[in-house]
Amino acid sequence: MNNHTCCFIGHRRINDTPQLRERLQQLLLKLVKSGVTDYIFGDHSAFDTLCYEQVTELKKSYPEIKRINFRCNYEDADDYTMQFLVAGYEESVCPKGIEKAGRTRYIMRNQAMICKSDVCIFYYDEKYVPKPKKEGSGSFAKTNLKSGTAIAYKYALQKGKQIYNVK
Repeated sequence: MNNHTCCFIGHRRINDTPQLRERLQQLLLKLVKSGVTDYIFGDHSAFDTLCYEQVTELKKSYPEIKRINFRCNYEDADDYTMQFLVAGYEESVCPKGIEKAGRTRYIMRNQAMICKSDVCIFYYDEKYVPKPKKEGSGSFAKTNLKSGTAIAYKYALQKGKQIYNVK
């Protein structure tokens, strides 16, 4: 395997079990040993947090590992702001145009992560439906019931990426 970059995308809430942690740990070890050194993270999900913890633990034995945060804001951050954005990562990236993309910024961010990666690790449950979000003053106006993870999963398939679903 010549792959060297991996991204993580998953639902906000996951069923965090010892079995999931073991599957993820074994997969990450396999990827590191095959030459994957760069690991891209989004934010706002329990899956991101779990993966970050496991990659950080592996970094103790494999110092060549690089943790990269793909964010949706501060596109033109100055050096002072970057020191806070990079905290806990070796690099922090805001893909061009995402900050002004409104509601689609997370979809665009996930697509940028996928395009930059050779391997994609998902926590994707086909049955998952996001909860409706309240908007405005207590009304249930327009709601978006499409799973961002489902959209990203389909995009990764279209791009021919090597995909692992640890769900």
